[in-house]
Amino acid sequence: MRLAAVDPHSRETMTFDWGSAKWYVQPDSIPGAGLSFGEVVLNPGRGHDRHNHPESEEVLYVLSGTGRQMLNDEEPFDVSPGDVIYVPRGMFHSTVNTGWTPMRLIAVYNPGGEEAALRQLPDFAALPAGEVPQLRRD
Repeated sequence: MRLAAVDPHSRETMTFDWGSAKWYVQPDSIPGAGLSFGEVVLNPGRGHDRHNHPESEEVLYVLSGTGRQMLNDEEPFDVSPGDVIYVPRGMFHSTVNTGWTPMRLIAVYNPGGEEAALRQLPDFAALPAGEVPQLRRD
């Protein structure tokens, strides 16, 4: 098996009303991979609704921007660059961008594959590899 760096431009971008996601490592795209690793961008003032991942734990790392994180239906708390959020398997959670710039996060699912469920969301659209998503104005 030949391993090499993953070119971000070689991956499709998942787009939604709240932002976008690009998955660099997935079990179905990297031979032997058991996790999923990607970048999520939340548009200003937007976020993803309360949800859970029944089969995977998730780790979020805030690269830029500020937001509010809810875990286990408890009071949301502020998150900012450098913060790490651990979400146990099956725990309900949500993240909202509270700033005026895009919020960028690294997301890891273990085991990988949970990101496939995002394709079922009503606002999902896929951009082919190399195309750049646009910020939406409401």
